[in-house]
Amino acid sequence: MSISISPYRRKVQYYETDKMQVTHHANYLHYMEEARIDFMDQLGWGYDRMEREGLASPVLSVNCQYRRSTTFPDVLEIAVSIKELKAAKLTLGYTMTVDGETVCTAESVHCFLADGGRPVSLKRRWPEFYQLLEELTQPLAE
Repeated sequence: MSISISPYRRKVQYYETDKMQVTHHANYLHYMEEARIDFMDQLGWGYDRMEREGLASPVLSVNCQYRRSTTFPDVLEIAVSIKELKAAKLTLGYTMTVDGETVCTAESVHCFLADGGRPVSLKRRWPEFYQLLEELTQPLAE
């Protein structure tokens, strides 16, 4: 099965910029979340479905490398990829571009919880979801 995921597109809003008219760095965390939600929706496993299924996926860590400032009204294109998948942990990569130029690369690490916040093996409990994620996993660069 071939899955095609479209990048998430988002215009930088004026209120997201600082006095120097540069996008405040903290906004990139919001952009990552929006792109992640869009990514999961495209997979058919949106956060609303995950919650109905009793599955939570909190953020464990985030890492961003800012390469160039963005300003209002830049349009970000955010490509989300799966960097690493384990039974109970997922690492997502984000490449944010404006007009084809990379402005930020980032990564977020998530775990899977169910049954009142207990760690759960996605591979065992939701194997179809795990397989879908596995098909999209990018091999790590050596």
